[in-house]
Amino acid sequence: MTLSTLRDSASELRADFLSGKAVPALSAGFTSGLGLLVSQVAFGSFIFSGPLASYSSQGVGLVLFGNFAVCLIIALTSSYRGVIAGLSPALVLVMALIGSWIDAEGDALFVTTVVALMISAVLTGLCCLLIGHFGLANLMRFIPFPVAGGFVAGIGGAVCLAAMSLMGTELKWWVIPALIEPPVLWKWSPGAVYGIALYLAMKRWGNPLVLSVSVALAVAAYHLALAGLGISGDEARTEGLLLTSTAEGSLWPALLPADLLQVEWASIAGQIPHMLTLILVAFICVVLNFAGLELAANQELDWDREFHVTGVASVVAGLGGGTVATIVVPASLRSKLLGAMTRLTGLVAALVIGGALFLGDGMLEFVPAPLVGGILIFAGLGMLDQGLVTSYRQLPRSEYGIILLIFFAILYFGLIEGVAVGMVATLVFFTVRLSRVDPIESRFTARERVSNRARPVPDRAILLEEGKRVQAYRLRGYLFFGSVSPLADHLRQSLSGASRPTCLILDFSAVSGFDFSAVSVLGRFLQSANAAGVRVVLSALSEGLRIGLGRSLPPSVYDELLIEPDVDGALERCEDIVIEAWNTDVDMADERRASLLDHAADDLERYLERQIAFEDLIEELQRYLSPHEYSVGEAIAGLDASQEDLQLLLSGRASGYDSAGTRLFQFGPGDAIWPADAPDQKAASVIADESCRTMVLTPVARDWLEAHEERLALKLYRYLLGGRLLAEPGGRQLPADSRRREEDQ
Repeated sequence: MTLSTLRDSASELRADFLSGKAVPALSAGFTSGLGLLVSQVAFGSFIFSGPLASYSSQGVGLVLFGNFAVCLIIALTSSYRGVIAGLSPALVLVMALIGSWIDAEGDALFVTTVVALMISAVLTGLCCLLIGHFGLANLMRFIPFPVAGGFVAGIGGAVCLAAMSLMGTELKWWVIPALIEPPVLWKWSPGAVYGIALYLAMKRWGNPLVLSVSVALAVAAYHLALAGLGISGDEARTEGLLLTSTAEGSLWPALLPADLLQVEWASIAGQIPHMLTLILVAFICVVLNFAGLELAANQELDWDREFHVTGVASVVAGLGGGTVATIVVPASLRSKLLGAMTRLTGLVAALVIGGALFLGDGMLEFVPAPLVGGILIFAGLGMLDQGLVTSYRQLPRSEYGIILLIFFAILYFGLIEGVAVGMVATLVFFTVRLSRVDPIESRFTARERVSNRARPVPDRAILLEEGKRVQAYRLRGYLFFGSVSPLADHLRQSLSGASRPTCLILDFSAVSGFDFSAVSVLGRFLQSANAAGVRVVLSALSEGLRIGLGRSLPPSVYDELLIEPDVDGALERCEDIVIEAWNTDVDMADERRASLLDHAADDLERYLERQIAFEDLIEELQRYLSPHEYSVGEAIAGLDASQEDLQLLLSGRASGYDSAGTRLFQFGPGDAIWPADAPDQKAASVIADESCRTMVLTPVARDWLEAHEERLALKLYRYLLGGRLLAEPGGRQLPADSRRREEDQ
């Protein structure tokens, strides 16, 4: 947060205050501020209860200050106008746990608890600042939804149980008969009835005024009931029916520098696990609230900025003696629904809390103790609704089962234990799901797809006949034991039988990662393939996978592997192997050559006709052409060569490459190498694969030819057009059978 940001916010506030946004902002901000004030008083009273009950007013002051600081800073700097921030019920539980486990008494207990909460707030803020500064917010998005849902549901259930405990009862099955006894019933029933009624009213009408109005009515009704029973205020406070003021009028500051001398640092060191738990829960709340606000408001947030803003607010709140807080989704969404999308809304809400903070603790003496429990029950029921009811309608039953597992684990074992159980269950669930995903994206043979290398007619006929001997598999996703094992079993089965491949291609270009078990399984399969005499070509192999295979395979097997940078190179290598195997098989030489001649007769005839036409064309164009020779690796067309000349290849071969260096096609004798700026020229460069001789037709000669030798120019263009019609993109001739199939399609 910089001075320029604050100046921009001040200018924006001034403009909004003088515009039509002022009235909605004041209304929404005041309403949200009242709602926050009520809930924060309840949360503070709960955190500082039990052994800390004699410091409840100071505790409420700390919570209100933290809420005031966080709400003010986030309202002025967040990317979402109209945002409201407050303390989450999930954080309340962990804060109360820290206070109950500190080994100290009296003032030392209070000061040590407050310092532990301050340290947790500052550390949480610093972590958020680091995440925002280094742009790591996207890493925080990957909390599985079942874990988030189970976390919300478990917190909701724990909050309801804590509320009942605060009202003097333990909600366990063996004490249920005692709950209806009059002395006990009077303690918990008013708060429970109020919390349930408030939840149903908010769910039915959704008006934020319901909370504020209901609190006023509940307080008035409670005091009337006490008056009717003849119970004075002091007597009610003695019996625990009303909150008691424990401060001398002021809610903040609750600590002075001299109080730090009473800190029990050994006790704080013992609370490090709980403090880390608080930081973890704070992160989960921050992420869930960011994601929830994005979804509810249908507006994308700048997560890095939001983490930075939350970090600054938490550090300021912690240093001021307050506590960590985060965005409140319902109140923030309300700003949009009421047309109060302005920073003025959050500022008004913060001022409402700040006003109550500096007015003093006299107001706390009028708050009924059951009201605190009722507010907690209201918050817990809302979380139960979101975590259990809403998720039931949205999720498959298997994922909903994870939510129930986390929910019961949190209730019976604890917060962190429940989240840990949920993470383990989610990992197992996703592992099973991922193991069912086929790691093979596609498969093909060399009859269905050929390399971009230009080959003579006999070789093309061989590949058409024997291409099924090359089997290629394009793999995808993250490879681990669960997905690779079925793949290896399938590949291992293909190594036996009459249809055993001569060559096998494994393309890793779509693989995002792998684990050691995947390397081990692949290594065992590669050894089986080597033993079966099947050559394996690996394409687009990552450096990590290459090193892993090198370590897991015997040198004799690893040396037999063929590694190519892309699938085109792998196909070319396999085609060479198949053609060589066909030519060296002397047992069926005569029969195969007869079959080859039968399949290639049409192609040979077309090829010879085209070569004759090419030679005739060169002879007629002789006086317009100039010869040129290229050595291996020299650029024929592209940035490093002529970009205008049309070149006719007399001998040698050259390949066209795109800007990434991938070979697109290969030219052979009789092909035309077009200028680099031709409309359909996809190659960024054409490089000689071997010594090449071309005949060059310059633009000047071409223009003169079109103007004075129309017949010859037309013959040239017919030849060029006919060559492209009979070729794949790039000029590579297809076998006759393949051309017939493509023409039929």
